Amino acid sequence: MLLGIIVFVLLKGGYVRVGPALACSLFGFTLAATGLAPAINSGLISFAGLISSF
Repeated sequence: MLLGIIVFVLLKGGYVRVGPALACSLFGFTLAATGLAPAINSGLISFAGLISSF
């Protein structure tokens, strides 16, 4: 949900255009359907844990 809020703010501020944001979103959904998804998920969880420890 936090990522969605960040993308919305970037789109609203004009930092990212709609086309590239849509392409990245579709790539993310495609990547989530592959066998690499568990490794990406665990990496993101580890990164979030690292950030929250600061």
